[in-house]
Amino acid sequence: MIESWRWYGPFDRIGLDEIAQTGATGIVTALHEIPYGEVWPRATIAARRDGIRKAAPGLDWNVAESLPIHERIKRGEGNLVALFANYRQSMANLAAEGIKVICYNFMPLLDWTRTDLQSPVRRGGTCLRFSSPRMAAFEVHMLKRAGAEADYLPETLTAAAIWFQQSSEADRDALLSSIMSGLPGAYDRYDVDGLRAALTLYEGIGRAELRANYARFLQEVVPTAEELGMRLCVHPDDPPRDILGLPRIVSNAEDIGWIMGAVDSTANGLTLCSGSLGANPANDVPAIARQFAPRIHFAHLRNVTKDPDGSFEEAAHLDGDTDMVDLIAALLAEERRRNEAGRADWAIPFRPDHGHEILSDADRDTHPGYPLAGRMRGLAELRGVIRALSHPKVSWA
Repeated sequence: MIESWRWYGPFDRIGLDEIAQTGATGIVTALHEIPYGEVWPRATIAARRDGIRKAAPGLDWNVAESLPIHERIKRGEGNLVALFANYRQSMANLAAEGIKVICYNFMPLLDWTRTDLQSPVRRGGTCLRFSSPRMAAFEVHMLKRAGAEADYLPETLTAAAIWFQQSSEADRDALLSSIMSGLPGAYDRYDVDGLRAALTLYEGIGRAELRANYARFLQEVVPTAEELGMRLCVHPDDPPRDILGLPRIVSNAEDIGWIMGAVDSTANGLTLCSGSLGANPANDVPAIARQFAPRIHFAHLRNVTKDPDGSFEEAAHLDGDTDMVDLIAALLAEERRRNEAGRADWAIPFRPDHGHEILSDADRDTHPGYPLAGRMRGLAELRGVIRALSHPKVSWA
């Protein structure tokens, strides 16, 4: 497996020289400064790649995360010919510069969603957390979304009302800021009125309509990926449940199976994100990995601990509710199968996804979920599991 590291380019407070010291060799990044829907110029891609190589010899840009999909494509709104053409041209420009793996998502409006960016961890440090009561407080009492109450348990609504009554204006501002933080590359943030207005653009779009729009996207771009020898890999919903009344359609094995079948091609693949899928109690993440192993082109490895009310928080990489050793064994078995079949791109790039803020991380003000020490701890733990399971004297399925 190829050890990789998420880097936000010029926006990142962690330097490439520091990343090199973690032992990672792949850089997962994007041209976040380019607005959604516009072409990523080949010269700009080459400059970013060359800058990575020059700043830290031994590092290389191996995964584009994300080449974002314009919201109009997700809504199926208007004439989309130019947007599809721009996406295909960006793909061609990436491929021309040697970047052949593209991670993307099809989550409407928001990407990953958390209510707390610095929730205390038992032995020190902080983590990201999704609190169902706080999310309910936001939807019901701050956003005042019609019908939001139906999405939560009665006891969750009671806890939400208590939190809202006791919260200060600063508490509510912090909650909004946390929810808005899961927009990598989209640096415009909504206030409550702006979010309410943005949600109206999705009125009338349910699960069936979103699936139809997604199928059209795949039909438009997967043939180009095949021609270019690229691997597209969709990222699961985070959390894997409807949010703000918006449908989520990449949340479980049934969803993934539909996506893989919508355009049945190796180029149409999956980013196996153990944390996103692991937040749904019904998801057996190692089993999902084995089921879709031939279509996994990239992996985000992290762990979560879930609560009965639907809340969850980021756990240490080898702790939490997902059996990370079993999951890694599944990925290594797929690598071995590909290698034995003579496939050139048999190795699966992965990155330690998210991490606790520990030690000096609190002083760095990095992107939420992306500290240096916490992710380096995660990478070291994952590396140890991979090394152990790869040892010739170890037998595993």
